[in-house]
Amino acid sequence: MSTWEEFEKIQPTIVKILTNSLRKQRLAHAYLIEGGKGTKKLAISLQLAKTLLCLNRNGVHPCLECVNCKRIDSLNHPDVHLIEPDGASIKTEQVNALKEEFSYRGVESSYKIYIIKQAEKMTPQASNKLLKFLEEPHPGTIAILLTEAKHQILDTIRSRLQELSTRPLSKTMLYNRLVEEGYPNQLARLSVYLTNDYTECVNLCTDEWFALARKLVVQLTEELQKNSQSVLLFIQVHWMSHFHDKDKLDLGFDLLLLWMKDILHIQLGDTEKVVYEKELNTLQQQALMVSKRQLSNHLYKILEAKKQLRANVNPQLLMERLMLSLQEG
Repeated sequence: MSTWEEFEKIQPTIVKILTNSLRKQRLAHAYLIEGGKGTKKLAISLQLAKTLLCLNRNGVHPCLECVNCKRIDSLNHPDVHLIEPDGASIKTEQVNALKEEFSYRGVESSYKIYIIKQAEKMTPQASNKLLKFLEEPHPGTIAILLTEAKHQILDTIRSRLQELSTRPLSKTMLYNRLVEEGYPNQLARLSVYLTNDYTECVNLCTDEWFALARKLVVQLTEELQKNSQSVLLFIQVHWMSHFHDKDKLDLGFDLLLLWMKDILHIQLGDTEKVVYEKELNTLQQQALMVSKRQLSNHLYKILEAKKQLRANVNPQLLMERLMLSLQEG
């Protein structure tokens, strides 16, 4: 369980706004917290709920140990309700149930807190239902909408919310946390360049598939220095059996992009930005064999392959064409 001080290191602006509002007893009746994955939107929302419902609060700081704090952490408090998409969307019935809950007084406290995850996924009907509800807020209730795409939410709803924007997590902060917790340096460094979400980073760092994927990318770049038959054989025997579906192959392209960017960093003298640190010598050798113009073409071709992957193309054929194109320069 985190404290406000710990959250402030990650999202200082939002935490200062909320804690100042708590001190002055001027909380808004509804908030919109916007930001990408891993920016602690839900965790900060639950921290606010703990502050309001804690039995042993010290100023704006919940104790984190009382029964209310623990029940909120487990999403099991009767006055804290979490709504998230039912399938692909948040439906009218879910908002109707929310409105009914709002009509009752708090079961165990003077507050009721409602958190709507992925609020941009509300259906038009659900959005209109929520809008009518927000126009007549009940005393003691606080609604918190969380989103990664606030522009997909109705302007009329946004106008009734206080908007708070998170900032992306620092890669350095995320990397240091992973290393401190004992995850392999190489995988930790690579994972933070693929996602800002701590949980996703941990999943990557503990996934044997991902560790092998990293090795295969390094081997692939070495095969590219040989003849076309060698790289095509490598794709057939090793690569496609590991990156056997489109999502995995898309991640493989991302890993290859990071390798090419590392070569560019070396050419520009920015070796401290290299992601594949363990392979620095190999990267330096490859940097001598390609011009900046060729490298720019390589990056463009990989990005184009990522786009084509989402079309109805044969993944192996796409990969083979890409490798032959990269060898041509």
